[in-house]
Amino acid sequence: MQINGTHQIHGTQALNGPHFNNRPQQATSAGSAQPVDQLDLSPAALAASESTTGDGIRADLVAQLRQEIASGTYETADKLETAVDRLFDSMG
Repeated sequence: MQINGTHQIHGTQALNGPHFNNRPQQATSAGSAQPVDQLDLSPAALAASESTTGDGIRADLVAQLRQEIASGTYETADKLETAVDRLFDSMG
């Protein structure tokens, strides 16, 4: 790679360019079915999903957190310490 001086600029390459040609091809037969995605949920996950709305919001948990915030019991020293630790960890 040249850092200084003039060098040739190559044009764009298609997504199926040379970097994709090295992949091994999967053998498929005419009668084979396409793979199917599958999701298995544990009983605990199923129970939790029953308490969610259609958009995935757990109304019971939201109500509980709102009550804790309103009563002043949500913010504890442990939660604040955990939040600060996570912030410092994310900063490296």
